[in-house]
Amino acid sequence: MPVNESAKPQAAQRTRARRLAMQALYQWDLSGSNLSDIEQQFLEDEDFEKADKDYFQELLHQVPARLDEVEQAFEGFLDRPVREMDPVERALLRMATYELLTRIDVPYKVVINEAVNLAKKFGAEQAFKYINGVLDQVARQLRAVEHARGKGATHIRKQK
Repeated sequence: MPVNESAKPQAAQRTRARRLAMQALYQWDLSGSNLSDIEQQFLEDEDFEKADKDYFQELLHQVPARLDEVEQAFEGFLDRPVREMDPVERALLRMATYELLTRIDVPYKVVINEAVNLAKKFGAEQAFKYINGVLDQVARQLRAVEHARGKGATHIRKQK
């Protein structure tokens, strides 16, 4: 079956947008800087030709705008308060949970996989395992129907 070439750039552009958004959200969290200033810095300093600019902007502005709702969706699955988390993990959980809440067009397995890959690259040594576990629980809660069907899941066993 031939690969849809037009889907490849979009997926790669979304991946890059998530990486940049995670970095921008990390910066916002630690510095408290204005989101528009951070956005402008990233637009000027980063290579946006390979990123989905609209997706980056949505994540950068909507995660903080809906922060209470986003954090409430994952807080119950944490082993410590949100403010005590590593800032990279916090940015990843916020971003991925926002996607699970609002971007039903993106399969939950894609959201989790992207966050896990970013955790492997930017997080502490075992952070990716923690991110995976928390987001799997969030997906079970927010995307119960999709999760139960196991779309894209290889680790979910069917109940007898």
